[in-house]
Amino acid sequence: MDFDCESSADRSDSESAFPESMWFLAYSRPRLESVALQNLQHQGFNAYFPLYKCLKKTESGVHAAFEPMFPRYIFFRPSHANQSIGPVRSTRGVGHIVSFGHAPAIIRPDTLRAIQRLEQGRNAVDVTELCNLRPGTAVRFADPAFVGLQGLVKSVSSQRVSVLLEIMGREQIVTVDRHQLEVAC
Repeated sequence: MDFDCESSADRSDSESAFPESMWFLAYSRPRLESVALQNLQHQGFNAYFPLYKCLKKTESGVHAAFEPMFPRYIFFRPSHANQSIGPVRSTRGVGHIVSFGHAPAIIRPDTLRAIQRLEQGRNAVDVTELCNLRPGTAVRFADPAFVGLQGLVKSVSSQRVSVLLEIMGREQIVTVDRHQLEVAC
């Protein structure tokens, strides 16, 4: 994971150890990101766990879902100057504070704003734009009834895809649910 961060030990002595505008990074325990986030917020920290919109394939079709942008990493900062980050180490759901040696990693506010802009842009995108099925894309059917058949995507709607197939020497357009297709390699 490549963050634009620095160690507090790298900062000059004239600067305060932890300026209010700087963010820190906590590494959560496996699958406890939401627990850590809630507990950090409950303790009065400003906490941020970036999520991005993606497509999930289920039995009932393809649906938009939100996944962690950085699994297990939670950005946090004290909400006031006198608040210590020490209690974060024992916060339920938090594994440890990311650090370089003994100094916690510091995330600059401009880096965090860039991550927030990326998250907002991705989450504002329509589901059809997330899909890699576009007109002209070669696809194969995942459905056992059409096993081995390949075709070209003709058009895409929010739930269904029209595919151009060659069946018995003739071109046919078949409209199917998105989850029945996968991009051909």
